[in-house]
Amino acid sequence: MAGGRVRIIAGRWRGRRLGVEDEPDVRPTPDRVRETLFNWLAPDLPGARCLDLFAGSGALGFESVSRGAAEAVLVDRSRAVCDRLRGECERLGAGYGSVTVVEADALDWLARPRAASTPFDIVFVDPPQRLEVHPEVALLLAEHGWLAPGARIWFEVVRRRETPDLPAGWTLLKSGRAGEVRYYLGAREAG
Repeated sequence: MAGGRVRIIAGRWRGRRLGVEDEPDVRPTPDRVRETLFNWLAPDLPGARCLDLFAGSGALGFESVSRGAAEAVLVDRSRAVCDRLRGECERLGAGYGSVTVVEADALDWLARPRAASTPFDIVFVDPPQRLEVHPEVALLLAEHGWLAPGARIWFEVVRRRETPDLPAGWTLLKSGRAGEVRYYLGAREAG
């Protein structure tokens, strides 16, 4: 593999390393930022159903299951990335529905009505830097029934961009910055 590796920080797969494709759009979330994110999500994570859009390395989805989420769905449009993610599932023993890999364009996948029986509790949105899709993703998630009441949504953006717009009924809970990366955690109003 020409790419690098990213490690899972905590939980049952702590210290395990995930391969990363050598593609310009695959930019893993740094360890320090992931540690902050999962500290913020700690009360919401046990048993949660997670969605990792623009999955890339899959670090956010795998880390969530490693730390107690019931399930993570990883969506990426690259066949090479999805093949690698499926290989990581097998290597980690992440079968039986705990990690599912979907090869699809994230926006196209979200634009259709939700097929899963249970909506998502936590959504990770870390698109390639060239894409500015945060408002569109938030709207698609809300409009097509992908979100559980009180769902959490994580956005990661390049520092020079402004805070992502969230649709009505969303609240910005926390934000932070590490180097060139800004990150935000929002919540959908319950009910």
